[in-house]
Amino acid sequence: MRHYREQTWHNESTMNILAVIVSLFLFVSSFLLFAYAFAVPEEFAAIVFFIGIMSASLSVAIPFNILGHRER
Repeated sequence: MRHYREQTWHNESTMNILAVIVSLFLFVSSFLLFAYAFAVPEEFAAIVFFIGIMSASLSVAIPFNILGHRER
């Protein structure tokens, strides 16, 4: 007997698409934060640059941790 999932908005393919969109947004916004770090006052430049590094790291971590798990 095979059990079928209901078709809802939170099925597997929709969540994968959402994870890809979020990771792409974080990756592009990290470039903007890197560039903006040179335009803000000196006392905030390191914080903005660090947030850009964390944003780029998170954008890479999302596909490895969320999209990497496949059940076959």
